[in-house]
Amino acid sequence: MNLGKALDHVNQSAWNSRDAKREFTTHPGWSDPGERAAIEWVASRTRGAPILDVGVGAGRTVPMLTALSNDYTAVDYTQKLVDLCKERHPEIDARWMDARDMSALPSSHYAFVQFSWNGIDCVDYDDRMRILQEMKRVTRPGGLILFSSHNREGPGYREPFSRIFPVFTFNPLKLGARTLRTLRRMPAASYNYLRHARLTRDFDGYSIATAAAHNFGIVIVYTTLAHERRQIADLGLELEAVFGSTDAERIPDDAPSSDAWWLHFVARKPEQVA
Repeated sequence: MNLGKALDHVNQSAWNSRDAKREFTTHPGWSDPGERAAIEWVASRTRGAPILDVGVGAGRTVPMLTALSNDYTAVDYTQKLVDLCKERHPEIDARWMDARDMSALPSSHYAFVQFSWNGIDCVDYDDRMRILQEMKRVTRPGGLILFSSHNREGPGYREPFSRIFPVFTFNPLKLGARTLRTLRRMPAASYNYLRHARLTRDFDGYSIATAAAHNFGIVIVYTTLAHERRQIADLGLELEAVFGSTDAERIPDDAPSSDAWWLHFVARKPEQVA
């Protein structure tokens, strides 16, 4: 089995679903406190400069990044989401483009390149490296790269099927509504949970597993803090800061691990690149 093609098929199907459209258009603003802290970390050095927003989806990140600069370009590999983004933000330059091949974009141009909401986790490891290499290529020397990734050491790894069950409340109306929502989700979630189990893999420093989002409709990479630090260094980037999803505090450089759901990595392209 070609794992990369399998992940593409599964995840692209999820991004084209009605559930994804609803999720991407009803979640305004920051994904979590760590994302806000990471953007604030880079803001002073990217204000007014060219920005590339990779994996823009339906446009959640457009307001937060265009607040930094009007020189803004957005790309996504799902045509339906690009069309939705353009519909919601007709003033921006949004393009249908796969992050694994951004050859249509100039090298060493952008002061800030972002791939938010763990979008880089939706491809296999080899493609993940291609995306990071492309992000590095289009970033100008001294520029900044920000991406987030699910944490294998956090509570989201190997989410049980029980995640879709309703949370109990003594309010009968709320409990009834939650139960009905679970019943509607149950057929698709059951099918996806069982079907995607065959794609689960464990490697040194990262794993591939299904996630509860979109009715267990996506299969993603979960990495560790230590492994991602090594990966960034291997790419010739300088890691500036890491933020967890649960709070706005920077994770110490000497922390061996984190219990956050996901992690935000801020890396810098060196001024002189070999």
